[in-house]
Amino acid sequence: MAKRRYSIGDVSRISGVSARALRLYEQAGLLEPARRENGYRSYSEADINRLQEILLLRRTGVAVADIKPLLSGPAHERELFLKRHLEQLKRERRELDRLINTVEKTIESQAKGTSMTDEEKFEGMKRSLVDENERAYGAEVRERYGNAAIEESNRKMLGLTQEQFARFRELESKIVEELERAVRDGIDPLGEVGERMYEMHREWLGFTWGFYTPEAHCGLAEGYVADDRFRAYYDRNVEGCAKWLRDAICAHAHE
Repeated sequence: MAKRRYSIGDVSRISGVSARALRLYEQAGLLEPARRENGYRSYSEADINRLQEILLLRRTGVAVADIKPLLSGPAHERELFLKRHLEQLKRERRELDRLINTVEKTIESQAKGTSMTDEEKFEGMKRSLVDENERAYGAEVRERYGNAAIEESNRKMLGLTQEQFARFRELESKIVEELERAVRDGIDPLGEVGERMYEMHREWLGFTWGFYTPEAHCGLAEGYVADDRFRAYYDRNVEGCAKWLRDAICAHAHE
């Protein structure tokens, strides 16, 4: 019995991917459909399976140019990558469920004129922050510090009281505000202002870190400069903030 073949129109309808995108995947060397005598593309079941993997990788944010090496690698590496993606999706679902629950309770509270407990108000926000950090940096941080350290950090965040969480967010805003002012004013990060910024940043870390060493603090600060995501966060209004904060932390952490 002959195996079924699919036209580009069939594949587009099955996958929801436009014919143009399928041609782009072909140009990038990700898909290689056979050609019939009339020149039309003919996709096999194997091509459909490969397209599914391509779409899953694209969903995780992998650039088209970086997909080919993953698909060409060993099967166990692709399986591991997909398992990580599955965990990410589950975390996103848990985050959405928690946020939905918080919004539902807020609506119910307003409709009935009842008050929400502090735990109900802030649990959703704390869990959302944990999941957001896991999604953005979890894999890298776990590889560097280990699972135990990250799980302890998550537990500390989720265990914060309303007052502690408010102080955590206050410090977060205050650090950025004073950091931008210091860079604008050309203040030396090695001086008193830099020392105060270091102390504030250390206090801020204390709400989530289950350990502290000057080396780890300085290593994190180095990441603020080396990682585009962190640098963009601190430099979003004033360029040079990430570097200034790194210099202040690394100078005063070892004093």
